[in-house]
Amino acid sequence: MKFILLMLGITSCLFNCSNPNTTLYVGTYTNGDSEGIYQFQFNTETGELSNKHLAATSENPSFLTYSPDKKHIYAVNENENGAITSFKVEKEGNLTSLNTVSVNGAHPCHVTINDSGDKIVVSNYTGGNASLHSVLNSGLLTEAFQVLDHNIDSIASHVHSAQFFKNDLFISDLGRNAVYQYKLKDNLYTLKSPSIIEIQDNPGPRHFSISKNGAFIYIINEYGSSITSVKKTDNGFKQIDSDSTLDENYKGKNFCADIHLSKDERFLYGSNRGENSIVVFKRNTETGTIDKIQNISTHGDWPRNFTLDPTGKFMLVANQNSANISVFKIDPKTGKLSFLHAIDLPSPVCLLF
Repeated sequence: MKFILLMLGITSCLFNCSNPNTTLYVGTYTNGDSEGIYQFQFNTETGELSNKHLAATSENPSFLTYSPDKKHIYAVNENENGAITSFKVEKEGNLTSLNTVSVNGAHPCHVTINDSGDKIVVSNYTGGNASLHSVLNSGLLTEAFQVLDHNIDSIASHVHSAQFFKNDLFISDLGRNAVYQYKLKDNLYTLKSPSIIEIQDNPGPRHFSISKNGAFIYIINEYGSSITSVKKTDNGFKQIDSDSTLDENYKGKNFCADIHLSKDERFLYGSNRGENSIVVFKRNTETGTIDKIQNISTHGDWPRNFTLDPTGKFMLVANQNSANISVFKIDPKTGKLSFLHAIDLPSPVCLLF
């Protein structure tokens, strides 16, 4: 009888027990020991990173994004002659290059894809523009169908990130101290607002996170070490909050980098380069306001991009200068982080699940 029950349990697990491992890809800078895009296996139960190997050789693939079906990955090549490369994801997780196209600007630093998977936007930091490309069913990229140029004679534009939201396209311009809003019309994007709000004192908007319903936008400011909270109104947007990302006892230089909402949107996280920390905010899901509850060391130097694992139970941080990836456990009740361990990797910049 015990044998039968054991066999039934094993059979049930074969059909119902899921593999806790999921694939993590890491974009890097290749001006040192790195060779391109790396792959790890991440255990969503223990937080362990294992089985590191080179998934694809590529020059400065500093930022990555998946296609919605995860059959393809798109990686910028952050060089003077900026480009973006399409990769096919093979069965074992290795990446096969499909094609590379120009992004019409120098030093592309961010890429994202729309929900339907047919449009990609690349942010060119030195070029000061955003390049829009169509994605074919095969995963191939077309040459740009539109380039949104923010450069003017008096101010150098530094486009740092962009996000699609339904028929809108939002672009953060650190150089112009603005977050632009574009509307899709006849398959082209038309400027709706040169800045969704007036951002005071040139804090340098870098990246931003949009709530799932589109009612709130949280902008992390590189120079100001702050987060600007913005609410959608009937007539546009308005600022509702501004909060420092730094511990009150920290007095050194700092440059913010990345920002993400938790899976349930009850918490907001940002990275501090200089303080070398992750800041944690508790978020009021009704009013959209945030309150700082933690600053925790990243156990590394110059935290660039960070990400939450698919379960929302762990955070991984790419420490660019110290060449390591730190793993944190997220408390589901408080949102606070606790450090687990770190693993070495040359010049990690972008983490993609």
